[in-house]
Amino acid sequence: MLNIGWSTGLFLIFVYLLLILASVFIYRKKEELKNYQELKKRLFSWWLMITITSFAIVIHFYIAVAFFAFVSLISLGEYIKMVPTRKSDILPLLCVFCAVLGQYYFVVSQWYGMFIIFIPVYMYFILAITMVLTGNTQDFLKSISVLQWGMMVTIFSVSHLSFLLILPTYNNGGGIAIKEGLGLVFFILFVVQFNDVAQYIGGKKLGRHAILPKISPNKTWEGFFSGLLTTLAVSLFLGLWLTPMSWSFSLIIGGVIAISGFFGDAVISAIKRDLGLKDTGQLLPGHGGILDRIDSLTFSVPLFFHLMRYFYY
Repeated sequence: MLNIGWSTGLFLIFVYLLLILASVFIYRKKEELKNYQELKKRLFSWWLMITITSFAIVIHFYIAVAFFAFVSLISLGEYIKMVPTRKSDILPLLCVFCAVLGQYYFVVSQWYGMFIIFIPVYMYFILAITMVLTGNTQDFLKSISVLQWGMMVTIFSVSHLSFLLILPTYNNGGGIAIKEGLGLVFFILFVVQFNDVAQYIGGKKLGRHAILPKISPNKTWEGFFSGLLTTLAVSLFLGLWLTPMSWSFSLIIGGVIAISGFFGDAVISAIKRDLGLKDTGQLLPGHGGILDRIDSLTFSVPLFFHLMRYFYY
């Protein structure tokens, strides 16, 4: 197991204490909570997700990369299952799924140059060529756009989580030393998910004015600003605890996460509404699919990664 450091270790203890407190609260209030069964399912899923994710990340770097690759693969499968595809696109679809292996190989090899251009440049060419080779021009533009965007969201965006682990050391030529990278990963995962929860609770308690009524009627201005304010505070606290960020940069990152997380969620909601779907899958009780759970991360993680790389690494 990796030497995770005292700060990351204390953070994990803190997270599990929050889970225990939430579990006790929901159990004690079960007679008063109208949606007790739904909350119970959601809480069970949180226990499962946090435990699996934490152990996968801290056990070994290669296991962490494999775990994030698995998340990309499952979310890509959910995406492909819900979007319209053509029967003739077997070869392009095969290339898209193989892109998962390629993208995460560049993480393992710490080849940043290829990691950052493989999906948007090389797979852009490969996908276009294989689509042409099918000889089917029916809905060509729609199909190629759907697959290209799916790769960006489920593979390219998510893979930044795994490269965060080695971001502090990838350009030093000294092998894989990821203690500080663990703090970056836990920071972005916690703050993004906390922002989701804060916006949800704020919207439930205070929500009056819909912010995107045609896309997600439950999202309100009150919920958005509740999430923004609490996320700024949490980002400031955890930024100083888990990362090398200054207090001012932690606040900026908190604002970036709150806004980008909101729009990442909204984009996936727009896709589901367009397709007439409630969830992207049923893998996580109370949450839906993997893509439902990582939708906020798809915008937030790449932005956080590149801001950290530019200003700190």
